Amino acid sequence: MIDTVLIELRSEELPPKSLKSLSEAFAEAVFSALKAQEFTTPDSRCTAYATPRRLALAITGIAARQPDRVLEKKGPGVAGGLDAAGKPTRALEGFMRAAGVSFAQLATTTDSKGEYFVARREKKGEELALHLADIVAQSLRKLPIPKLMHWGDSEHQFVRPVHGLILLHGQSVVAGEVLGLHSGRTTRGHRFLSSGEIAIDHPDEYEARLAAGKVIVDFSKRRATIAAQLDAAAGKLAARIHAADGLLDEVTSLVEWPAVYAGEFEAEFLEVPQECLILTMQQNQKYFPLLDGQGKLLNKFLIVSNMQVANPVHIIRGNERVVRPRLSDARFFYDQDRKNGFAARVMSLGSVVYHHKLGSLGDRAQRMGRIARSIATRLGAEAHLAERAALFAKIDLLTDMVGEFPELQGIMGRYYLLHEGGLPVVADAIEQHYRPRFAGDALPAGNIACAAALADKLDSLVGFFGIGQLPTGDKDPFGLRRAALGVLRILMETPLPLDLGELIKDSQAALVNQGIQLATVDEPLLAFIHDRLRGLLKDAGHAPDVIEAVLAQEPTRIDLVPAKLAAVREFLQLPESLALAAANKRIGNILKKAEQNLPEPDIALFEEAAEKALFERVLLIAPLVRSHVANEDYADALKVLASVRREVDRFFDEVMVNVHEPVLRNNRLGLLRALFDLLNAVADISKLIV
Repeated sequence: MIDTVLIELRSEELPPKSLKSLSEAFAEAVFSALKAQEFTTPDSRCTAYATPRRLALAITGIAARQPDRVLEKKGPGVAGGLDAAGKPTRALEGFMRAAGVSFAQLATTTDSKGEYFVARREKKGEELALHLADIVAQSLRKLPIPKLMHWGDSEHQFVRPVHGLILLHGQSVVAGEVLGLHSGRTTRGHRFLSSGEIAIDHPDEYEARLAAGKVIVDFSKRRATIAAQLDAAAGKLAARIHAADGLLDEVTSLVEWPAVYAGEFEAEFLEVPQECLILTMQQNQKYFPLLDGQGKLLNKFLIVSNMQVANPVHIIRGNERVVRPRLSDARFFYDQDRKNGFAARVMSLGSVVYHHKLGSLGDRAQRMGRIARSIATRLGAEAHLAERAALFAKIDLLTDMVGEFPELQGIMGRYYLLHEGGLPVVADAIEQHYRPRFAGDALPAGNIACAAALADKLDSLVGFFGIGQLPTGDKDPFGLRRAALGVLRILMETPLPLDLGELIKDSQAALVNQGIQLATVDEPLLAFIHDRLRGLLKDAGHAPDVIEAVLAQEPTRIDLVPAKLAAVREFLQLPESLALAAANKRIGNILKKAEQNLPEPDIALFEEAAEKALFERVLLIAPLVRSHVANEDYADALKVLASVRREVDRFFDEVMVNVHEPVLRNNRLGLLRALFDLLNAVADISKLIV
C-alpha cells in the first residue's frame, strides 16, 4: 500500500529563532532516510510544518513495505583473492565471513579496474513499521541543536520537553517509540482557544483539523497571514511598518493563531531618537513600530498576539503597560549619555583594549584619524574634518545606549555630537563610517564620510593581517572579509580615484608609528582583497574570463575596474579579439623563456619584411594606445590594438624568433616585449581563451 506519512512531535515552546531551520532540517533528514531505505516513490513530496509547540511533516507516496532487493557487496580482486593453488586467500575468507556467503555463492564481475569477487544475496523488503520510529529518532538527533535538556526523571534529551507523537501511514497508526513517547493519532490544538484532543484520521486532514483547533500549522501560511494582517492594520492607521530582518519569522515562531492589534505610547517618548525606540520595541517586545509617510516614528505600534478575541482591549492595554518601562529605559540612557558629555569621552578610549597586539581604542582612533586625514587630502576634501570624524567615530562605544544596544554604534555618536554643537558633516561621517555593513547596504555619502569609513576598514585589515590574524575557512572573527568588501564597494561604486596600494601603505605607517610590529602585508592583503573583488564581480554577473583578464593585472585603482570590464566585453565583440588573445598568450610563453633585460628593438637589425611591418605598426599605435589608457578610454585603446592583428599573424607566419644569432634573436624578442606591453595595457587578453 502506498499512502501519505504524517509525523508530529508535540513539545513545549521551541526556540523561536531556530524553529524554521529546525523544521526544515527535520523534514530533510526524515525524507532522505525514507528515500535511502527505498520507501519513497518517484512522486513522493515532503511538506514541513512548524509551530511553537510542534515539529511535523507529511510525505506523500510512501510504501508500507520496501521492495525485495538484491544486495551486492564488492570483494577482493580475483587475482588477489586466490592463491597459487586456486584456494581463497585470507583476505577473501574474511570477506566471505563478513558477507555471510560461501565460496560457491560468490560471483565475479569486471569493471575498468579489473575482475573482482562479489557477494550477492536477496533481501526481502521490510515493513515501514520496523523503521519509521528509528528514522524519526535518528533525524531528531541530527538536528542543529546547540544545547539539549532533560525533563522530569527521563533519560531522553531534546531541545524542549516533548508531550505527544503522531506516526501515521494513511489511516493506520505506525507503532513506535521516540523520546519515550508511544505513537498515536491524536494531537492538541491552541493552548487556550482549543480544548481536548484532536484525532487525525488521515494525514490529508492534518492541516484542516488543526485549523479547527485554532492552529495554522504551516509556517509559510502562518507567516503570510501575519504579514497580511500587519499590512491591513498599518493601512487603517495611514502608516507603514518599520521592517526588521528576521522579526516576522521570529513572531511567526511565537504564535499559532495570530491576531494583530494596534497599541500606542505617550508622544513624549518621541523626544528620544527614533532608532532607540524602534530597536527596543523590536528586540525586547517583538512589536512592529509604525512610521508616517516621511519615515518619522509614530507613537503607535502593532502587536502580533497568539489570542484572537472579540474584545482585545485587555491585550492591548497589557502590552502598552509593558512597553512603557522599556521606552523609559531608552530615555534614561539617552539623557544620561548627553549629561555625561560626548566629545570629552575621547580620552577614555585609551582605557579600553582593542587588541593586545594593536593597542587600545584610543590608539586605534589616532590611527584612523591619521589615515582619514591622508585619504581626505588625496581627495581634495577638508582633511581636518575627516580626521576629527575618525577620532570621534568610536566614542559612542562607551555610552550607556550603545552598551544596551550595540546595533546603534555610529547612530548614537551622530546624535550626541550634534547635541554638543558638532558640525553636521562630521556627525554624519560618524554615523556612516560603518557602512556598508552588509550586502546591498548604502555607502557612506561624501568624501569626509568615505575617508572615515575607509580608515576604519583599512586599519582593521592591515592591523590584523600584520599580526597574522587572517580569516580561515568559514571563521572570520574580526570581520575582515566584510571590511574588504566595504573597501571595494566604496572605491568602486562611489567611485573614488584612490590607489589601494597607497592606502595600505598609509595604514601600515600609522601602525608602525605607534611602535606596533607588523609582518609584511602588502602582497597577501592585496591578494585577499582581489579575491573578494573576484567574488563581488561574479555576483554582479560579469563573465569569469572577462574578470580574470582584468584582475590578472592586479589593479590597485579599483574605481577603474568597471570601465576595464566594459572595455574587455566590447573588445570580445571584435572579429580580431580571439586571434589577438591567442597571440598574446603565445608571446607571453615565448617571453617567459627570454632574458629579463631585453633591448629596445632596432629597425636596422630587422631582416624580414614581416618584422619590419610589425615594428612600424607598433610604433604607430603605441602613442595612441598610451593616450587612450591615460585618458581612461579603455575601449578605444583596445580597438586600436585590434588593428595590429594582420601584422602579428604575418610575423608568426614568416619570422623565426629564436634564431641562433643572439643579437638578432634579442632584437626580435625586444619587439615582442614592446608589443606584449601594449596588448596588456588594459587587461591580460590572453585570459579570454582557454
